[in-house]
Amino acid sequence: MMRLTKRDKAIINDLNRFRVMDRDSVAELHFKNLKNPILAANNVLLRLVREGQIQRSKAFTPFLYLGPDVNMKKNSAKIGHFLAILDVYKEILEHGKVDTFLVEPKYGSKGTAEPDIFCIFRRTPFFIEVQKSVYSEKQMSDKLNRYVDLFQSGAIAGESWQPAEKKVFPHVLILSEQRYALRTDYPFKVIQAPSFTQLLMSLKPASTPNRTQVNNRSIKIKVN
Repeated sequence: MMRLTKRDKAIINDLNRFRVMDRDSVAELHFKNLKNPILAANNVLLRLVREGQIQRSKAFTPFLYLGPDVNMKKNSAKIGHFLAILDVYKEILEHGKVDTFLVEPKYGSKGTAEPDIFCIFRRTPFFIEVQKSVYSEKQMSDKLNRYVDLFQSGAIAGESWQPAEKKVFPHVLILSEQRYALRTDYPFKVIQAPSFTQLLMSLKPASTPNRTQVNNRSIKIKVN
């Protein structure tokens, strides 16, 4: 068995973090500086599969790859959800460095708010809901009420990323083509946008109005 390279370890870490990745995404994130990223990704992924370092799902074409620590059926219905989270990560990277990106972080027992993503972008923390399916207004309200409970618990104040001078609660960003009628009195900022790119476009002074909605507080992100 070959000794794992630094790139091998980075790929395995990403596969464990995102649960599942497609070959083209591995090529984009880890081989984009090479002449033929797809070929290079294919060769490395095949080697890692043969060495038993990663898992491969043949239930999809092209094949998908899973981290060694991922305990998920290779044809799981959740695979599309995790690939959508990966797409959000790649989209955010197009706009700059992502300081932190956690997939489905846990903040308590079942019933506690379970964001799809926690990330810090341009020193601004976000809880992101990647909403591909359409929720009823009640379902979305129930989801946000769990964030209210998390806010009131004070648990987030103890997170290692918190600034020393002032504790903050992440903005809750709902990425969805569906627009929901939401309350305007949440104790944190709730934002709706079709994509992260459209959120950033809506914050630029010269931008035209689009479907991004923020509750009754303004959002401050440094936009370069």
